[in-house]
Amino acid sequence: MKAVRLHSYGGPEVLVYEEAPRPTPEAGEVLVRVHAAGVNPVDRSTRVGYLQQMVNFALPLIPGLDLAGVVEELGPDVSTVAVGDAIYGFSNMVRQGAYAEYARIGVGEFAPKPATVDFVTAAAVPLSALAAWQALNDVAGLQAGQTVLIQGAGGGVGSFAVQFAASKGARVIATEEGSKADFLRGLGAAEVIDHTTTRFEEVVHDVDVVLDLVGGEVQTRSFAVLKSGGILVTTMGQPDAEAAGARGVRASGIMTQANSTQLREIAALIDAGTVRSVVAQVFPLAEAAQAHALLDSGRAGGKIVLRVGA
Repeated sequence: MKAVRLHSYGGPEVLVYEEAPRPTPEAGEVLVRVHAAGVNPVDRSTRVGYLQQMVNFALPLIPGLDLAGVVEELGPDVSTVAVGDAIYGFSNMVRQGAYAEYARIGVGEFAPKPATVDFVTAAAVPLSALAAWQALNDVAGLQAGQTVLIQGAGGGVGSFAVQFAASKGARVIATEEGSKADFLRGLGAAEVIDHTTTRFEEVVHDVDVVLDLVGGEVQTRSFAVLKSGGILVTTMGQPDAEAAGARGVRASGIMTQANSTQLREIAALIDAGTVRSVVAQVFPLAEAAQAHALLDSGRAGGKIVLRVGA
């Protein structure tokens, strides 16, 4: 099969499009004929070697977590899905493998593809949507009528977070560059603060939840805008619990987990027209290096997807 592999760590140029052995599904897995694979910031971390202390990857490695495609083969003891089913999902960090014509994925890591979108659009969903869903629902417990500040709302996770929060009846305040204001309002943000011209803590006060997708000093400054007992949730490592406690608020980091039940719920929202997936640019699988160059530039303006096959 054709796949993109890295034989060493480094820049986009280490991603090589080449022949690779077709994988065999193990117990509890299926083999998917991949139609599209999402490109995520964590894929860059894999490529440059940042995750070596967490995962002992064997090189050469086929990277990639998000995928959408059709079930080709069932592993041992798999009976909850059939060959030919269209699915979308999020492979685990150790296995990876989505940048290929065929990939393995566990039965708890995928769900039926949303029926109203194509494979490319579906492949842009899993990791970003699950991160937003788990941060807002599982950790923050966001409720209707509450106010949430989403820092860095214009990216993949942020765009889903705005939609999920708005669909729950929460008031959404988003920070982003001013050029994305109309886009974010269209997703459901009640207010958009241009972080290049305005310090958010001067205009935002007493919010129930902060979802921090930026980190650094933005995260530190965010504690000041929470009401007493409020919570900051971040995808950017573990926040400073001592600083949060001094403010009378809570703080939690999140590591996104694959979850087939949540992927089904997200698919239902997409099919109902409540939530949409935003694809910025599509590259053929053979141009994964160019896709990563765009990812590295920070100028994608949304989710990058690799199209596999015709």
